[in-house]
Amino acid sequence: MNICVYGAANENIDNIYIKETEELCKKLGSCGHSLIFGGGGVSVMGAAARGFQAGGGKVTGVVPRFFADEGIEDLYEKCDKFIYTYTLAERKTIMEDNAEAFIIAPGGIGTYDEFFQVLTLKHLHVHKKPIVVFNVAGFYDLMQEMMLHAEKEGFFRENTMSAYKMCSKAEEVIKYLQN
Repeated sequence: MNICVYGAANENIDNIYIKETEELCKKLGSCGHSLIFGGGGVSVMGAAARGFQAGGGKVTGVVPRFFADEGIEDLYEKCDKFIYTYTLAERKTIMEDNAEAFIIAPGGIGTYDEFFQVLTLKHLHVHKKPIVVFNVAGFYDLMQEMMLHAEKEGFFRENTMSAYKMCSKAEEVIKYLQN
């Protein structure tokens, strides 16, 4: 399975998020899965790439040219393949089209954007791919509270909350994706 992992590119975060993501991705790689991701070489994104490769999985980075040209983000130079795009929108489309599942690891505004886009597309029946929110150390607890509040207040259709799975442990993520 080709799995898209979204996550932080910021290095100024607690190491638990990096460590847990790398561990999960190593297990996924050892199960024969491959990674498609934003191509970042540090933080959670770098951990995902290192993990997949340590487990024997292939890694494809999708990077807007201006990231590389302007040094916006350190790239994971050991990707098996790089796909260069012109825009962030094109980057997201390529990752979405080539992924068979999505993992939302801890991240910032870009990760939230990517999560809500794939969730919206699933909600609108554009795809039926599994989406897992990897809730390391309770990182997404407050977001889940917000989502439950929006559901309670009638802002979501009844299938919205079942369109993704919240998991705190690597084993839960793997079990969900394999089923």
